[in-house]
Amino acid sequence: MASAAEQLARNLSFSTFSKAKDLQKRILFTLGALLVYRLGTFIPIPGIDPDAFASTFQQAQGGIFGLFNMFAGGAVERLAIFALNLIPYITASIVIQVMSTASPRLEALKKEGESGRRKINQYTRYLTVVFCAVQAYGIAIGLEASEGVVSDPGWFFRISTVITLVGGTMFLMWLGEQMTARGIGNGISLIIFAGIVATLPGVIAQTLELSRTGSLPTIAVVGILAGAMVVIAVIVFFERAQRRLLIQYPKRQVGNKMYQGDTSHLPLKLNTSGVIPVIFASSLLLLPATIATFSAQGDAPQWLQYISALLGRGQPLYLILFASLIIFFAFFYTSIVFNPTETADNLKRSGGFIPGIRPGERTAQHIDYVLTRVTVVGALYLTVVALIPEVFLSQLNISAFLGGTSLLIMVTVTLDTVSQIQSHLIAQQYEGMVKKSRLGGRRR
Repeated sequence: MASAAEQLARNLSFSTFSKAKDLQKRILFTLGALLVYRLGTFIPIPGIDPDAFASTFQQAQGGIFGLFNMFAGGAVERLAIFALNLIPYITASIVIQVMSTASPRLEALKKEGESGRRKINQYTRYLTVVFCAVQAYGIAIGLEASEGVVSDPGWFFRISTVITLVGGTMFLMWLGEQMTARGIGNGISLIIFAGIVATLPGVIAQTLELSRTGSLPTIAVVGILAGAMVVIAVIVFFERAQRRLLIQYPKRQVGNKMYQGDTSHLPLKLNTSGVIPVIFASSLLLLPATIATFSAQGDAPQWLQYISALLGRGQPLYLILFASLIIFFAFFYTSIVFNPTETADNLKRSGGFIPGIRPGERTAQHIDYVLTRVTVVGALYLTVVALIPEVFLSQLNISAFLGGTSLLIMVTVTLDTVSQIQSHLIAQQYEGMVKKSRLGGRRR
């Protein structure tokens, strides 16, 4: 089966893509949805002075604002209706997933199948609205504290800002779900991916301008670009790395025929959780950091200004919390998407076994042991890729776009989307082969 799939993959061509009408529709739908998202990042919220806010943003973009603006595709810089992006939704998803491991009610819903999943998604949406409202209100208060930004401060501005930002996030959440169902790839990841990629031309122009004016040495620019290439190569290598467990199947007799035993492999990805830990960690840090940064504008308490400074980009507390959250979510999400006990039971039912390991509970323990060791390496890889470039770039005051977090998201989402496109093309080619074989059989 593996060799047949590899042969199909090698035979993929443009003609195969031209015949895949369903795939073409999915890609066009995805591109159209991303276009709608990009248009929304240019629609500002009502009641603000764009020039005054641009001045305020320029003073704070080197900190947490710059990172938030990167995820939002420039919507923060323009204070658009999509300024909160999907950060509150991701944060709510994290909270619900963590609660599902401790709450018997949520745990029971997860086991109910599709109906339970719909209820959990509904709870996630409700919590998203709460997080959006809190974050949007903090932004409204911070904008009012900034001199000249709000034309008519008061409760009307605060309520309208909360409604606008909450509505923008909820629309993006719906759009992401539609992209996942009717498009190609993961809609939520693609929206974040599009936001990061949209900042690429501006970041390149900014870096070249710093080099031209002498603020950034030419050797530093060359080093940044070379480092980015190295980081991309490392990401591709680790995302494709696997630990394969040998699986053997015994001889079996079907009727009067004796079939020889077969061997296969159980692939355990080095980074089973993908880019999720980095997105989750960034989202959890952005929520309190954004509120603290906005609220620290003007006559804010000393302790709030102190917290805002500690959570700034490149600060030790920010880096420690970021690393800790990445490692935690790498193990947490792996435990959700991969169940060693279920895998061992499936192997036992199919007659497969790991050489030297007793089927059943011992096999589950062995898979869990190997998976834990692999996840340790994967979590360290994610931490190093996300943090090391962040430290250097924060010292040089370069945009977060060139950091490990943005590169990791871009490369991982690209690899996942390309893999899904390839799977659709292989399925299309396989269906064509089946139809040809059926037609040949009828002619005979």
